[in-house]
Amino acid sequence: MDRIAHSLTVALGERDQPTRQHVERVVLLAAELGTRIGLSHHELGLLTIGAECHDLGKIGIPDRILRKPAAFEDDERECMKQHAVIGERIILAMGTEHSAGIAAVVRHHHENFDGSGYPDGLQGGDIPLFSRIISLTDNYDAMTCTRPYHPGRPHREVMDILHRDVGIKHDPDLLHAFCAAIEKSPMRAPAA
Repeated sequence: MDRIAHSLTVALGERDQPTRQHVERVVLLAAELGTRIGLSHHELGLLTIGAECHDLGKIGIPDRILRKPAAFEDDERECMKQHAVIGERIILAMGTEHSAGIAAVVRHHHENFDGSGYPDGLQGGDIPLFSRIISLTDNYDAMTCTRPYHPGRPHREVMDILHRDVGIKHDPDLLHAFCAAIEKSPMRAPAA
């Protein structure tokens, strides 16, 4: 499955290189956090595939939205939210031994710890662990990198935002582990 997943993320990168670069960073951050919390080698492999595939559904998002150089209008945001469900369908179509598990991780990587996320409004431990890991590392990377609609934020500012959202967007235990992992990480954003 990992070769197929990698091939599909290469295809995504051909369509949208910034998304591919973001995915590569999220894979590394997720693996660091997974290692920090003691995931097994097998679990880390599955987490990595989930992280590599988390934005795969963006292949199905129209260019006018995917590449929009400004904040989304409400209808555009609703369209973009569909990438989690589209990604799930793509992974399920692989039909491999781990497709169903990875598809669930992809589907739920935008669920929030308090149940306010999408697509299903799952909360707390009902959200797959790998989805919670990817959500946290995805948010960190998205905020630290410059996008057409916002400049990259420094590490301390992003950590303050993550702490503000603990228990709302993010799993408190994972954020605690992430704080320790990111301080020693080569993926840590500049301080200012």
